[in-house]
Amino acid sequence: MRVNVVSDVHGNAEALARAGDGADALVVLGDLIDFVDYHDHSGGIMGRVFGPERVARFAQLRRERRHTAAGAYARELWTGLEDAADVVQEAIRAQYKELFAAMTAPTYATPGNVDLPHLWPEFAGDGVEVLDGQAAEIGGLRFGFVGGAMLPPGATLRRGSVFQPYLRTAEDFGAAVAALGPVDVLCSHVPPAVPELTYDVVARRAEIGSTALLDAITAYRPRWAVFGHVHQPLSARARVGGTECANVGHFQRTGQPYVLRW
Repeated sequence: MRVNVVSDVHGNAEALARAGDGADALVVLGDLIDFVDYHDHSGGIMGRVFGPERVARFAQLRRERRHTAAGAYARELWTGLEDAADVVQEAIRAQYKELFAAMTAPTYATPGNVDLPHLWPEFAGDGVEVLDGQAAEIGGLRFGFVGGAMLPPGATLRRGSVFQPYLRTAEDFGAAVAALGPVDVLCSHVPPAVPELTYDVVARRAEIGSTALLDAITAYRPRWAVFGHVHQPLSARARVGGTECANVGHFQRTGQPYVLRW
């Protein structure tokens, strides 16, 4: 049995259409939308709406870790449009239409933080199963799926923004993990709370990993735990007990799926 796994597609429909080649199934771990392309400033939704120069300014603020200033600059750009919410929704729907059409059957998918899960049923056709806090049997193994990312401690979602990321409280995320019970393959968008798996060497910061995922790995000892979210991890692989924990890569850039065989 062979299952190909990808995460952080960020608009790369061309590579996604090839991601299931040679596999019995494809697993997609979210972040389908290309909202801000930090490599090609003319790409992504912001690049198409505002142009590369403005996106370059936003990216520079993020690289300098001036997150408050970056947020204020982005809000200034969006509030300059009369129909910002409509522009974003139209662009997201166009991307989803292309991306879901590129998925080969059978595909099992869970959303990332740069996704709008409520839109997925509109585009997921036959052969694409969307799971979040749910499990599916693939080739005799039990695969459990948990989507989204976690809010920083004490933070709340900003309401009324043009794009609402899929962020969850630690309690909500933990409840979704607990609902899975024992699995053979633990599939999530974010990594477990293992320092070398959560630290991004380019962004020079640690993303928020899940203690609930780490607890599930320790308790149930799945064969694999696969995830994405951290684009340039300090370590792409680590073993926790008998479990192989693997960052399946920033698929937008690599175009290469991670392969599970048994």
